[in-house]
Amino acid sequence: MKCILNHSVIEQLFIFVSAIFFIYVKSFRMTDNPWINTERFDNKAAGWDSNLLRAALADAVSRAMIAHLPVTKPQNALEFGCGTGLVTRRIAPHCSSLTAADSSSQMLMVLNEKIAAEAIPNIKPVLIDISRPEAVPEIGEGFDFVCSSMTLHHISDTPGFLRQIYGVMSPGGTLSIADLDAEDGFFHDDETEKVHHGFDRMRLETTIESAGFAHVSFMTAHIIEKKNREGRLASYPVFLVTAVKSLP
Repeated sequence: MKCILNHSVIEQLFIFVSAIFFIYVKSFRMTDNPWINTERFDNKAAGWDSNLLRAALADAVSRAMIAHLPVTKPQNALEFGCGTGLVTRRIAPHCSSLTAADSSSQMLMVLNEKIAAEAIPNIKPVLIDISRPEAVPEIGEGFDFVCSSMTLHHISDTPGFLRQIYGVMSPGGTLSIADLDAEDGFFHDDETEKVHHGFDRMRLETTIESAGFAHVSFMTAHIIEKKNREGRLASYPVFLVTAVKSLP
């Protein structure tokens, strides 16, 4: 009887979460932007978590982010480019509420299935075109912790996006972004994919400060060892950069 009850509760929760999710799906319109190919990510969603390199990266990035969380537990957190929730589920227990935003409806569907199966109460998936900086305020405001993993290099207008993120954060809020260091241009398997080939740390620090943030700090969160598009085994460092929206 206990198992039947638990299954029933989980099933009802899944129906409820899915309904809320589809409300968000209808609320936001995706644009045809080559920098974030939603169809490509939709098609890969079902098997996304099976990639061992991706799982190892998510684990390392999550650990680094948790180690650099604010002293006070974030009350209203935001993750942009959450995908299927590989990082999301690890960060969520350390936040009171976590809004998980992505441009792929199928990635978010996988995340919703995890939320239902594990009865996670504090993750709110939101579908939004994160390639458009002007769309960021549609997510909400007053975020005291904003994080992201391997998403910034997919966004064309880095300065504009960071300015919009700054605008939706509360004073004293912490920004935490993991992404590739400047790389050789062969990290991604698809040579037609529109991306930044990683970031120079000094230049990105200047961009973050220009957006209004202070106390910018970098560390190496992980090193991806993979065979690149040229067929060579190469090392690709992934940084974690943190910054703070200053108090007035």
